[in-house]
Amino acid sequence: MIRAKKPVLATSLLVLSAFAGPALAKTTVDFTVAEYSSKTGPYFEEVAAAFEAENPDIDINIEVVPWDTLLQRLTTDITGGTAPDISIIGTRWLLDFAEQGIAEPVDEYLTPEFKDTFIDTFMAPSVIDGKIMGLPVAASARAMIINADLYEKAGVSPPTTWDELYEASKKISELPDTYGLGLQGKEIETDAYFYYALWTHGGDILTEDGMSGLDSPEAIEAATLYKKMLDEGLTQPSPTNYSREDVFNLFKQGTLGTIFTFPMLIPQLQAEAPDMNYQVLPFPEKASKATYGVTDTLMLFSDSDVKEEAWKFIEFAYGDEWRSKFDRGEGFLPVTKNVAAEEYFTADKDVAGFAAGLPYAKFAPTIANWEEIADTTVRALQQIYLGQETPEAALTAAAAEINKIRGK
Repeated sequence: MIRAKKPVLATSLLVLSAFAGPALAKTTVDFTVAEYSSKTGPYFEEVAAAFEAENPDIDINIEVVPWDTLLQRLTTDITGGTAPDISIIGTRWLLDFAEQGIAEPVDEYLTPEFKDTFIDTFMAPSVIDGKIMGLPVAASARAMIINADLYEKAGVSPPTTWDELYEASKKISELPDTYGLGLQGKEIETDAYFYYALWTHGGDILTEDGMSGLDSPEAIEAATLYKKMLDEGLTQPSPTNYSREDVFNLFKQGTLGTIFTFPMLIPQLQAEAPDMNYQVLPFPEKASKATYGVTDTLMLFSDSDVKEEAWKFIEFAYGDEWRSKFDRGEGFLPVTKNVAAEEYFTADKDVAGFAAGLPYAKFAPTIANWEEIADTTVRALQQIYLGQETPEAALTAAAAEINKIRGK
């Protein structure tokens, strides 16, 4: 409701303003945040409030966007000239942003002391053509988690090979309303759920000469195993209806014996399934050890006109206290050395279970058009799971399409 101004009050304010100093001009830094969990938004709002208390001339405008729509949102904002000043992005998008001149190199902003706080393994994916194009903001290595109680009820031991997982899944699936393996077939990282099997069967996303590895015997064998387990009722039905979070929820409900996941599921399990007896284990092996190493990047936009203020906030947000709170709250592996040395991360068996895979972690290749390539892989997998194509036919066609995308 609009109220009429009161003349006396207006006059009083004018008098007071005559004796007051000029209003403090504020600079606004727009920060687009990828939503990892329900904790993400409140955490960054808390960081922003603490920063603003120390820097009253700077406002940090936080906008939280779900991961599934983040790339499209950023693309729309960039096209419309309303891009933020900084954003969390998937590191797999960074090369495209760098080649398009959207990402700002941060070498000139990084002091030697600040640069030295980062763990090299997690900084490396953000380096393109010798330039640091962003900072690692979140990191994880993937692992297998089992419901140990279901394994005990089924009378089977934790698997170390794919053959053992297959046999254990048969026994677990004989229990009422239970499936041996959760299989993701929808939305973000459907391709990653396949890479776990691809890599441990000895295959790879790209061959040494840069061609797609999806049509390799190892890739076809890995996809055939997933389809076999699906057809035999060892996974939940209709995996193309299940996103990453949907599979996690089935596991929390005690419906699945095994899933493949990342550290941030652990706080969720502890909060939502506190009585579950779970174990973090390496991925099953066929030909080699492997896990998926993943980083997300904090990127500074090249067309930002408040780069200095944005960088000041970035340095503040990477303080040990804030980074420790973020990594613990979201369940990430630390990207900075001081936080990684904290007892919480060195002594916790769950964190150690994920970190154990880092020596043989594989990262998504830093190549142009990665999202288009990943989408091609996802479509092929969905065709396999839906029974529309055989694993060999679907993956051979996908490999040809990927080679075309890459100009091979």
